[in-house]
Order: sequence, then C-alpha cells, then structure tokens
Amino acid sequence: MKIRFSGPQLSPPTELLVQFMSCAVIFGGTGFIGCFFADFLLRSGKFSTVYLYDLESYIDKPFPYRKELLGKHGGRVVYIQGDVRKPVTWRPSEEVGLIANFAAVHREPGHKDAEYFETNLYGAENVTAWAEEVACENIIFTSSISPYGVSEDVKNEKTLPVPVTAYGASKLAAEKIHLVWQARDPSIRRLVIARPGVVFGPGEGGNVTRLVKAVRKGYFFYMANRTTRKAGIYVKELCNAMWWVHQLQVGQGKGVLLFNGSMNPGPSISEYVAAVCEVAGIRRFVPNVPYPLLLGASYLIEAFARPLGINHPFSPVRIRKLVRSNNILPGFLAESGYKYLYDLQGAMRDWRNDCPQEWS
Repeated sequence: MKIRFSGPQLSPPTELLVQFMSCAVIFGGTGFIGCFFADFLLRSGKFSTVYLYDLESYIDKPFPYRKELLGKHGGRVVYIQGDVRKPVTWRPSEEVGLIANFAAVHREPGHKDAEYFETNLYGAENVTAWAEEVACENIIFTSSISPYGVSEDVKNEKTLPVPVTAYGASKLAAEKIHLVWQARDPSIRRLVIARPGVVFGPGEGGNVTRLVKAVRKGYFFYMANRTTRKAGIYVKELCNAMWWVHQLQVGQGKGVLLFNGSMNPGPSISEYVAAVCEVAGIRRFVPNVPYPLLLGASYLIEAFARPLGINHPFSPVRIRKLVRSNNILPGFLAESGYKYLYDLQGAMRDWRNDCPQEWS
C-alpha cells in the first residue's frame, strides 16, 4: 500500500511517495531520545506500532515525563525487554519499516572504557544483523560529536574524526559497522547517521538539566568560558531533523546521509545561561571564578563524595568539559535548507511549558 504525505519541508518543497511502514523498532527505545522519537513517529501517522527494545521499561525509569509522553499512545507503544549486547531473537508480527538504533553507553564520566565498546560495538553488530534477518531497509543511527575529538577548531561533517575518548572511538567504530550493513545492498538500503551535540529537553536529566538547576539555584560560575561554544540541540528538533533527513534521502535516492545535529551555530555558555534566566524569569549575576580553583575544589569534593556514594554536579570531568569548545557546525542541514523549529529560547520555553516541575 502506498500513501502520499507531506512531512517536514524539503528544499525545494516536494511531496514524496513512500511505502507505508507498518511498524518501527527503536533499540535503546526507553532512553531520552528514544521516547521522544517514538512519540514523534506515532504522531506522524506513518506507523501503526512502535516497539521499544531496551533493558528497562520507560515506566520503571526515574523520569515521570517519559511515562506521560508515551502513555497517551496506549497500545501503539510496546516495550520489549532485551539487551543489544546479545543477538536479538525477538520478532514482531508486522513488517519492520524503520529501525532506529539509539542503544548506547554514553554518559561521561560513569563507565569503564570497555563498557563503551561492549555496548556500542556489539550493539551495532547485533542490530544490523537483525535488520538483515527481518529485511528492513531503513536504519537511523545516532552517533555523537565525540568522534571529532577535542579541539577549539570549528568542525563540520567533512572534518576528519580524531576521537580521544573510549566513547568517541566506540561511536566511530559503530558508524563503520552500520556503513558495512548498508554497503552489502547499497541499491535498496538506506542509512542516516546523526551526530548530535548535547541533546536537551524534558526528562533529560543530563548536562543541560544540571545547568538549568545550577543557574536557577545560583551555584553556576563562569571560568573564563563565557564565549565557549557548546553544540546542542533540543530533543524535539533532533527528532524532526532525523526524519527530515530520512525523507530527503528517500526523495534523492541516497544510500547514506550523515549530519551533525546542533543549532547553528552552537550556543555559547553565556547564551545558554541567558536563555535559562529569560525563560525562568530570573536575574542572576554569574561571577567568574578561576578555573584552577574550581577544578581543584572538584577533586576535593570527588574524593569525599565517591567513597560515600554521594552524587554531586562537581565532577572534575564535567568541570573540564565546561572550558572546552564543541564548536560543531550542522553543515549538512544548513546546505540542504533545513528550517529549524526552535531557537535556543524557544526550546527552553517549550521545555518549561511541557515539564514545569523541572523549572520550579
């Protein structure tokens, strides 16, 4: 069955004729991006069911907003318990029209080097093997900007990746595994690789959530890093961009498309802070504290908190990240005519409207 639809605008505007996809499967589907992408796909009306394949149900995770987001779809969202580090033996009853592979060990700090490779490489191998078994021709894979490595230079999709962390190296290797899958049947297989910067929004619980909390509560400090750029994207924007690129791919008959997922340009630290203050309706004087002083204090806090199992926002790894630019430009989106749905303030405002408890 074929249906005609008009999705996110292409450049130039066009209408695509696509094969109806009866179900989509999201590996790592109960994570932050997975829950939002499931909601996005179901609201698009192109899928009867979205399966979320993950170790833990979104209902059991400590993020009530994810349960709220997906609860309205009822039985159209189906959780499947599974571990991508092992071969996938489950099979849906419907034809699989789209696979999204978001399964990853990604938080830094928090894992041993081997853990990044174990999940990200075995996961890529097992997901692509499963795609072959169920004859799915479309995969969207979320990589990361981490493969670009650490540098103050401006980077785009044409920049040579030089990862310096286990996470970045494992993500780059996982990209290659997905590329091998596509190359085995390049005439019909389509692969979209997204390299998002920091992804933020309701129920994130990560770096930007910590920034919002620190600014609101008055314990955020600059470290001569006001102009440091941090490539980032609102989670709803990323979902829209991934689907937009996939549609563009179908329309142009491209086998592989890779794009950086970020606002253009990536906001500076001071722009993030200003947006939080504007949306929260607060005024804050943010002092500048010498970087060595804060870094030294973070090591002391870490030495005290770690043996006691105390969670805190002052990890030395996070402090070092705050003074390093991730100046990654979304060259592909810009050149292809993608129209952003949100600017930084608009994204923050939408986040607060959807989940005010994270801003109260």
